Amino acid sequence: MSDGRLSVFKTYKLYVGGKFPRSESGRVYEVSDSKGRWLANAPQSSRKDARDAVVAARKAFGGWSGATAYNRGQILYRVAEMLEGRREQFVREVADAEGLSKSKAAAVVDAAVDRWVWYAGWTDKIGQVVGGANPVAGPFFNLSTPEPTGVVAVLAPQESSFLGLVSVVAPVIATGNTAVVIASADAPLPALSLGEVLATSDLPGGVVNILSGKTAEIAAPLASHQDVNGIDLTGADAELAKELEIAAADNLKRVRRPPVSHHRPEKEAHSAAHPQAVDGEDWSADPGTHRLTAFLETKTVWHPTGALGASGSSY
Repeated sequence: MSDGRLSVFKTYKLYVGGKFPRSESGRVYEVSDSKGRWLANAPQSSRKDARDAVVAARKAFGGWSGATAYNRGQILYRVAEMLEGRREQFVREVADAEGLSKSKAAAVVDAAVDRWVWYAGWTDKIGQVVGGANPVAGPFFNLSTPEPTGVVAVLAPQESSFLGLVSVVAPVIATGNTAVVIASADAPLPALSLGEVLATSDLPGGVVNILSGKTAEIAAPLASHQDVNGIDLTGADAELAKELEIAAADNLKRVRRPPVSHHRPEKEAHSAAHPQAVDGEDWSADPGTHRLTAFLETKTVWHPTGALGASGSSY
């Protein structure tokens, strides 16, 4: 075999409805590593791509939200298995995307796999934590149970291209929502590769849809879309977050605000000391349950106990 063979470059595509389309606009943009070296051309999603992703997410919502929590946990665990099998690929992509050494990138990927396992374990337990029986004065059971909000638009973190991405996507789908995810604008490749993992992990098509491109351009139609029920603004700066929150109010979307603007002067020194402490959040910290509950609604049901009065008589 000749040593002078040409490498086969990977063509990165969107992940929408369980398929891998190019942007309907035909546009791409260059993705470079931390040193400015070209890595690949990524699809530059359009407003039409965003609307198509919402249609796919809505179509998938009934089946995914209606699945048992245990089954969702099995599927999320399968995602972790598949990520583990493609570990070296993600280590390389994360190292290039975030300017990390191979050892630091490996630690980030391992943490991301572990995070999938964490959320897989919570799917059939979060209802016990935030739901329950409420004491009422009368012969009734009063039960509160969490239910998914619906279709959630997720602006992934800009700097933490993989661990941060997993940390915002996994809790949304673990609780039965479906997601339209906007990948990091400058480092979208780990997110687009995640789509390939999800497609082979028993996750129904449309549960997660991944778009790449200019965050503001894609987020605007999602924030104003009447069939989007919630939006996570983690990957937006303060100015964009304000604009999107105003647009989201039109149909009373549930909004998760970014903790702080990630355009802050101390970011460079902070991220140098702790590569995953960026975007205003420490992605390596214990995630807790706050993201699991961010896009849950509470349904309360009253039901007769069968007792008609204090005498203890029943039906």
